[in-house]
Amino acid sequence: MIVAAFLISFGTLPAQAPPPDFDPAQWSFSVDPATATAGGRLTGKLTGKIEAGWRLYAPTTPGAGEGNGPPLTKIELSESPAVAGWKVFQPPPTVKHDPNFDLESEIYTEEVTFLYDIELKPDAAPGETALEASVFYSVCDDRFCLRPVRRKATAVLQVAPPGAIQPTSAAGIPAGYEEAKPRAASGFRLTSNTGAPATAPGSEGLVQFAAVAFGFGLLAIFTPCVFPMIPITMSYFVSTQSGERKASFVQATVFCLGVIVLFTGLGALVSAILGPFGTVQLGSNVWVNLFIALVFLAFAASLFGAFEITIPSGAMTRLNKMSGQGGILGTLIMGLVFALASFACTGPLIGPLLASSIQGGLAWPIFGMAMFSTGMALPFFGLALFPSYLSKLPRSGSWLTRTKRTMAFLILAAAFKYLSNVDLMYQLQILTRERFLAIWIVLLGLCGFYVLGMLRLPDETDTPPGLARLGLGVLVLFLAVSLVPGMLGGRLGEIDAYVPPVEYSGLALLGGGGEKSPWLKDDYQKALALAKDQGKTVLISFTGYACTNCHWMKANMFTKPEIVKVTRNLVLLELYTDGPDEASQVNQQLQLTRFRTTAIPHYAIIKPDETIVAEFPGRTRDAEAFRKFLQSGA
Repeated sequence: MIVAAFLISFGTLPAQAPPPDFDPAQWSFSVDPATATAGGRLTGKLTGKIEAGWRLYAPTTPGAGEGNGPPLTKIELSESPAVAGWKVFQPPPTVKHDPNFDLESEIYTEEVTFLYDIELKPDAAPGETALEASVFYSVCDDRFCLRPVRRKATAVLQVAPPGAIQPTSAAGIPAGYEEAKPRAASGFRLTSNTGAPATAPGSEGLVQFAAVAFGFGLLAIFTPCVFPMIPITMSYFVSTQSGERKASFVQATVFCLGVIVLFTGLGALVSAILGPFGTVQLGSNVWVNLFIALVFLAFAASLFGAFEITIPSGAMTRLNKMSGQGGILGTLIMGLVFALASFACTGPLIGPLLASSIQGGLAWPIFGMAMFSTGMALPFFGLALFPSYLSKLPRSGSWLTRTKRTMAFLILAAAFKYLSNVDLMYQLQILTRERFLAIWIVLLGLCGFYVLGMLRLPDETDTPPGLARLGLGVLVLFLAVSLVPGMLGGRLGEIDAYVPPVEYSGLALLGGGGEKSPWLKDDYQKALALAKDQGKTVLISFTGYACTNCHWMKANMFTKPEIVKVTRNLVLLELYTDGPDEASQVNQQLQLTRFRTTAIPHYAIIKPDETIVAEFPGRTRDAEAFRKFLQSGA
């Protein structure tokens, strides 16, 4: 749900921000009858009076509280020892087009009365009792929504002794009222003024993250802690000699579920701790990025052999005893034991994955761990279906250690990505584009030489590389060499999303960067003034220092000739929202109050009088759709 913490004014808007406790809605609560007997029913009346110019959204408004939908209104009755149950009913709302959300909304203005159908307990104690109505809501005008608040109103009910008065069997709900239950928004999506549907922010990134997580799960198979366990584990439930293929299939399925349950539960725990908004907000936090970098460095050191991450032996012993009971439960517990036992090698993989997942949404840790565990469990399931392939697996050996240390080089390179985020947020100019790429080139070069056997650690023997190692080594070295043009100002395509931008450099552009658009940075008022003087509109790019999709758009979309041509007719403004400075906080508030979102990247075209012309959320690879969006306001 998109709401504003307070009103804020820019440019031509003369209104002052209201105080934090400003609320244009006032509430009162009463009950009818005021005296009721135990076991009877009564009607509660919650009345809201709304100041002129403001509106309250009906609880049944489709899409309320979802994504970029209208604010949610939720009406409840607080717990009472006298109340057995209750329902809330709403009067017919006004349905009209809402300029804030570009959809048909159900609203109330001026005054509204919600009715409660309240049933008292048969054993309710006689005497006076307080009933408390609770309403959670956010009111809006044609430009802003106030922050959500919860208000309560109390009515006093006199509970009569049994038999003192005739109990009421039904509450008086007038015709036309309906139960105030939220309605699902079938296909609800906010659309921009161009008519293009807005995609869910981060959905494309989630797919990419899930693919990486699945790849990490497959990669975890080829580690010294997991690969040698394959024949041992398979012998537990693959009964090829007896021909009980169905039993083997069931046991393998349960075993894999045990692995998936443990890792997915770990992802769910991360989501539960951080909450639905914390997962997004923490991703752009300086200290969180620094912590992630340290996690990556620690796990890289573990993969290099500096230390080993282990599960306490006492816990493992108890779980092993439980798994020995056999049956479905024993097989499920064995899957859990296997997952925990492999943590010495999988920890350095799931640690970075979980750390990276907090830069997405609530689903990222859960979905990421589910995909990781599925990738790791998939080979076991395949071998259960085709057990004859078990004998064809390569034997354990030094190649497992080499695989683990190859991953260490890559995780070490990833650590510098998060250190770079910190550097960018504080604009320290330490990890500039050239220095960052130099570090990556060195690490990838060392990784390539290590895979090819040209670089060995002291405890390793000299073994000639096979065809697979040769191919991988050449590929890594090719990637290292391909980064060199980026040190000279050249564009790196997809990789530009993960490295410092071209302008974060101590060198002048030497070609390959295309024509640069004249972006203003964090100067909203100047952009409005320029647009007014030049007779143009303003293209606002809500962006972030640590936002990979933002970097990708600027490096790969805004440099396309057809896009550059259109942007010449716009005043270009970048507003960074994830920095530790005051400007980022102001930009965040502007994005929240005017555009009802905190997702980045987010693009908006406005007139010099701040009228919103069009919006375009998230990253896109469709240059024509993005050009049409820009053209609509140029």
